[in-house]
Amino acid sequence: MQTEDLKKIVLDVKVLKTETQTIELKSAAHGCPTRLFDTLSSFSNQDEGGIIIFGVDETDNYAVKGVYDDQDLQKKVTEQCKQMEPAVRALFTVCAVDGHTVVSAEIPGVDISERPVFYKGVGRIKGSYVRVGESDEPMSEYEIYSYEAFRKRIRDDIRTVGNRKFHMINEKRMDDYLTAVRNERRNLADNVSEEEILELMGITSDGIPTLAGLMTFSKYPQAYFPQLCITAISLPGTEQGTVGDDGERFLDNRRITGAIPEMLEEAVEFVRKNSRTKTIIDDNGRRADKPEYPIKAVREAILNALVHRDYSVHTENIPIRIEMYRDRMEVINSGGLYGKISIDALGKVHPETRNAALANMLELLNVTENRYSGIPTMRSEFAKAGLPAPLFSVSHGEFKVVMKNGLFPETLPIPDSLVEFCCTPRTRAEIVAFVGKSKNYVISKLVNPLVESGKLKMTMPERPKSPDQRFVKA
Repeated sequence: MQTEDLKKIVLDVKVLKTETQTIELKSAAHGCPTRLFDTLSSFSNQDEGGIIIFGVDETDNYAVKGVYDDQDLQKKVTEQCKQMEPAVRALFTVCAVDGHTVVSAEIPGVDISERPVFYKGVGRIKGSYVRVGESDEPMSEYEIYSYEAFRKRIRDDIRTVGNRKFHMINEKRMDDYLTAVRNERRNLADNVSEEEILELMGITSDGIPTLAGLMTFSKYPQAYFPQLCITAISLPGTEQGTVGDDGERFLDNRRITGAIPEMLEEAVEFVRKNSRTKTIIDDNGRRADKPEYPIKAVREAILNALVHRDYSVHTENIPIRIEMYRDRMEVINSGGLYGKISIDALGKVHPETRNAALANMLELLNVTENRYSGIPTMRSEFAKAGLPAPLFSVSHGEFKVVMKNGLFPETLPIPDSLVEFCCTPRTRAEIVAFVGKSKNYVISKLVNPLVESGKLKMTMPERPKSPDQRFVKA
């Protein structure tokens, strides 16, 4: 960066008095910090990278105190960068602020295929970090596995289950599937046995069922994996723990089991049963019922969770969750975004598929189209219903869809609820979807005033107009 850019960042930090998602401060008046690997790792492991600024003391009211020796500091920081795997290539900038020398080290984000970046001295498990707000936190074993699963193309959906041949299957579904394969995969229509089709399509491996085959065709997959199910609850308030007028914690509470096609239909029916319906009168005086949530969009959200969740050993004990609140419903599944796609790109580009064999089976059974149309369909259905767009987020290895019903007022004024929403750093698009008003109104009337009042802060104050900018609760 240019020296003027560095000066502006330092001045902004002095005003905001905080580190951010992309800025780490280090006091280096008396020597080079000896432990940088946590920040080097966390910045390298996020798309936007980050900047370490040496010479600002956050323990002394963010005073600029300068560095002991800018040349020696750069040398020793570079030595620490070389102890990372893969090695980190820092870009240094030196400038004078308030009569003191300040040094910055820009740490680029690495490609997802090279993550996680970790400190070689303690190894991948203990040396991999992720940036959360202004802190560096150790990656969980699952987060580390997720990167390696993508890099090594580990296919958890076709891992074998047990050591016995496939039995207790839904015969009709299997017959329908085999018919569809022979009709739509013409090269498998002739001179290929049923056993060979099962092997080629990932349903079995050496006659032993794969996880995808089990979840699609078994009469009761939960005999092997009790938690690969859906837990669905309907609650009387806007948060868990709130009780109803009669002291009830749940209005409805169900564990949904079976193969994926059964779970999908039963889950959709649960939402339908627990949804409110309002009656509207059209211009011709005709009555019509309007559901609380567009059922077609609900089905897509639940289907996406079932098809695209993580099916590794790290998450096989975590069910999909459907949580219906007074003002919204949430669908939550294990597994963040797969591959190089970002939240902002969902529904706009074709992502890589985590469970390709499973998706292919369900496509041939006409359960899913497998054409990346789920999220665009959800957005379209909510727009037609005049409801705020569904909100998608990833946090701590979970993917969440939030659908607001628009039937009830917020329990908090919009500015206060927005601040709470930003406990996790949010993009402009996420905030606009959350509020459900125009982008110009949301940014000018809500976000900017909250930043100016100090209730929200930018993760990249040095680049306020950046498309990667996020806003987080101060």
